[in-house]
Amino acid sequence: MRQVTGWRKCMDYKKLNAWTEKDHFPMPFVDQRLDRLAGKGWYYFLDISIVPEDQEKPTFTCPYGTFTFKRMSFWLCNAPTIFQRCMMSIFSDIVEDTIE
Repeated sequence: MRQVTGWRKCMDYKKLNAWTEKDHFPMPFVDQRLDRLAGKGWYYFLDISIVPEDQEKPTFTCPYGTFTFKRMSFWLCNAPTIFQRCMMSIFSDIVEDTIE
């Protein structure tokens, strides 16, 4: 059960995603990746920075002000494929041996 702690972000990026050129990089199946991670002791999270000139594009406004992301948000249509392509290029020599 999710604990209710206050405000939650809910942003509609349909218009921005509609104008974004789609990146068709093959993605692994999430359920297969989760099965392979079961029982592992370590998990890592990596962020991809958004270049300053593009940080205004996913800006959002709320009662506390206007905010933008400095790191890529997975709500944007190409974020998962960009992240996957980046990881494959960095770890291509050890993928499937040690990296999930």
